[in-house]
Amino acid sequence: MTVLQTITRPGTKHRSVDTIIVGGGPSGLAVVGNLLEQRPRDRMLWVDPSFKAGRVGDQYREVPSNTKVGLFINFATTIAPFRQILESSQEPDAVSALRKLPQDQGCELNYAADLCLMLTEGVFRHFNNVEQYYGKLKAATFDQQTSLWTAVLNDDEIISAPKLVLCTGSSPVTNLLPVLATLSKRPQMIHLDTALKPSLLPKSIESDATVAVIGASHSAILVLMTLYELTKTTHPNLRIKWFTRYKELRYAKCMDGWILYDNTGLKGQVAQWARENLNAEVFDKSPVSKVISRFWTAPDVEEQHYQAELPSCTHVIQAIGYKRDALPALGLATSTGARPEPLTIQHDDLTGRFFTKSAGDSTGLRYIPGLFGAGIAFPERVTDPMGNVEHAVGFWKFMRFLKQAVPEWVGTSKIV
Repeated sequence: MTVLQTITRPGTKHRSVDTIIVGGGPSGLAVVGNLLEQRPRDRMLWVDPSFKAGRVGDQYREVPSNTKVGLFINFATTIAPFRQILESSQEPDAVSALRKLPQDQGCELNYAADLCLMLTEGVFRHFNNVEQYYGKLKAATFDQQTSLWTAVLNDDEIISAPKLVLCTGSSPVTNLLPVLATLSKRPQMIHLDTALKPSLLPKSIESDATVAVIGASHSAILVLMTLYELTKTTHPNLRIKWFTRYKELRYAKCMDGWILYDNTGLKGQVAQWARENLNAEVFDKSPVSKVISRFWTAPDVEEQHYQAELPSCTHVIQAIGYKRDALPALGLATSTGARPEPLTIQHDDLTGRFFTKSAGDSTGLRYIPGLFGAGIAFPERVTDPMGNVEHAVGFWKFMRFLKQAVPEWVGTSKIV
């Protein structure tokens, strides 16, 4: 595993750079790499509390990816700055470990996390125009007169830059479903991050627990897999109640040069297990049906099922999606120098830019200069050949989008 080293550089309390990048996960890393390729002399401030590859490194090392190994290698080799880092690396390293795996299959995300750490360390080792800041960006204010963002870091250091890129990440939805709040006897909530760790989940439940799993996403099916495996080892009396709104699971499907439901369908190991055990035509004959009870929560019976079944559950795991992490406070500088006006932003998921509409502004929405977003918090919107609209999430998808978007952001794209 690559160990990051803190890079300390002297600086004043008030200074400027060309770009501030917020977030040290795979999308923040991809932004830095593409900026280095497009504007190699620009000064950058890269901000993150830990530089541990985001939630992939912090929380999801044990999770099997739904991305093929070859795409992780593409992520690391498609831009020149990353190739420069790889050329100076000594094997064994994160890339050589990936190359030893089957390239057309998934892998545990610890391989991808180590790749991020290796490239992140390499950025600071090879490119001294990228400054590493351990911490958070508290607030940022845009001055329309100077076209500069003024950012306040968590030690109150102030940095100005014409460009600010938000790669701030997302976390599992933890708000209780409304029906859970009405129960007189409420099951104990297990955070999805805990449920996705096979090394931690068994310690969070008793051997005879009854666990409710809500959802039909990749994460939900993965939790069902983990719980079922526990019934064959340490938790033989464990029972599971699975609540899903979908009678048929959605699978990604290879088409002629593209993938149907590429971002919302089940893939890899999770898809194989679901087909073998959870599909309607096989469920009753599968051994999982002896420990998993399935409830279709259609709108007309959803509350009825929850009210009847949840009180007998000891624990509940919600796998019902992710929500954007809190952003730094964003504002517009006022001409009087008073407190900045709060800035309400909307993401343009085709370009990575943001737009706003000021109170009383009759001209409609307008772009905010120098503000951009990427990653799981601000993914690209894609439409497949059948007209299905999804948001593209994944290492290679972030990189592919940024290779197109960053030249536009920094004005280096060629106009044909």
